[in-house]
Amino acid sequence: MKKSATSKMRSYDFALSFALPANETQPDDIAERCYSQGCDDALIGIGQHGRVGFEFTREASSALQAITSALADVQRIVPGARLIEASPDLVGLTDIANLLGVSRQNMRKFLVRNGSQFPLPVHEGNPAIWHLATVLEWFADMKGRTTNETLLDIARVNMHCNVLKDVAELDASITAKFTLR
Repeated sequence: MKKSATSKMRSYDFALSFALPANETQPDDIAERCYSQGCDDALIGIGQHGRVGFEFTREASSALQAITSALADVQRIVPGARLIEASPDLVGLTDIANLLGVSRQNMRKFLVRNGSQFPLPVHEGNPAIWHLATVLEWFADMKGRTTNETLLDIARVNMHCNVLKDVAELDASITAKFTLR
């Protein structure tokens, strides 16, 4: 990719997981097709039958450009593959603690003390799950913690990607009945 005078190329690390189409009977061929078609910046995992994972380190001018170009590459190389998840995005308490460099126990205490102000989880159960972007933004805004901007950019784009993927699967006649805030 060429560098433009106005945009600086950065390295973005992220993962994309896909369900393979039924006609994809030789998943070992996916790695060969990727490399032969210029998508050589990903490690490919094919451990689970019917699934494939890509761990990218992609040079791009933005997180959005990195992820959308990777999605397009996978769709071109494996037509019919369906996105399962873009990560990092969904995180648990342990993940958050690791990213912030604190113990899980300290993070739990912090959550209990700040529960009413802390971002709402996507899933409130055992374990609770949050969108990484909302947590990182909250820590930056409310607690003045410095944030890895590249990680935050990737987390924001992945959150949008995952939510839009889920919304696309919804029945519009049902969603029209909801008024959520």
